[in-house]
Amino acid sequence: MKLEVKIELLKFGFVVLNSIFLVLGLGVMGCGIWILFDTGSLLNALSSAELRVVAAGLFMIGGVVALVSLTGCTGAALEKRFLLLVSMGFLIVLVLGQLFVTVLLLLDKKKIEQSVNDSVNRIISQYGNSSASRLMDNVQHFAECCGRTGPGDWLKNSFIQTLNLTSPEVLPCSCFRTFQPASASYWCSDNSSFTAAETWIGEGHGTFNESCSQKINDWLEENILTIVAMDAILILLQLAELSIAASLFRSLGQKEVRKKNKRLVDESDPDSSTDSNPAGGEQNHAFMDPDGADGGPTDPNYMPAEDANMAFDLYNQNQNLGYQGYQEAVQHY
Repeated sequence: MKLEVKIELLKFGFVVLNSIFLVLGLGVMGCGIWILFDTGSLLNALSSAELRVVAAGLFMIGGVVALVSLTGCTGAALEKRFLLLVSMGFLIVLVLGQLFVTVLLLLDKKKIEQSVNDSVNRIISQYGNSSASRLMDNVQHFAECCGRTGPGDWLKNSFIQTLNLTSPEVLPCSCFRTFQPASASYWCSDNSSFTAAETWIGEGHGTFNESCSQKINDWLEENILTIVAMDAILILLQLAELSIAASLFRSLGQKEVRKKNKRLVDESDPDSSTDSNPAGGEQNHAFMDPDGADGGPTDPNYMPAEDANMAFDLYNQNQNLGYQGYQEAVQHY
């Protein structure tokens, strides 16, 4: 394969991979932003330091991946080996960084799950007085569950404890399949005595008895696997891009060497165009006018063509006579 064709194919593959990296990098960056700043996510209510480190790491890695992709595309398009070298250096750092984040996410999975459980217990305890109340309602309503381990967890709520209840007869309205909430109240009950005595308690029917713990852990594991899968895909593609970048870097180096050698050869060859042109004012020594018509001296060794042919025939005859005499001498002896 010709070097120019090889370079064009490598450039095409490199640009395609960098375009994919740009999209995936922005996706990873979006995951980090979602974990860090989304107020409607359960992760926003967590206090896990490990999870925050992972989110910050994803955000930084996604941003750097996008920047490196643009650098790689520019280096390939302009055939700048320095930009390719910078891109390869950043790719190595990115692969190591993504491996660190992935390993941290997998090794600290149990810690993150425990942090989620602790955060859910804290939300239940402060329900009604914190901004996470609506988040807990969404989890219970859409997951059709109640409490972390069951409806009994709501007895630990600071407001429910003031009612001195021994059973979970008053629950958040989101713990019921159907409910009619009272005005400006989060609480409902399927006990008619409570709803009749307390106007601030809404009416609910069909309590969810399933715990939310397994649903939350399944949701967390699904998101962890999604992040790990994206990291794994990025690492594999980055290794492929690193290989293509190294081949392109080497091929561009060979192209520069060839150009340099060709330039040296062109500089070392004499320019004989004026010497070989009889009309350029220089004497053409390949032809000399025997009569000196061009102003030069007459050639003393000049012989007309007829005399030259006669001399050649005479030479051949002498050669033949010499050979015949040699044969007669050999036969005599």
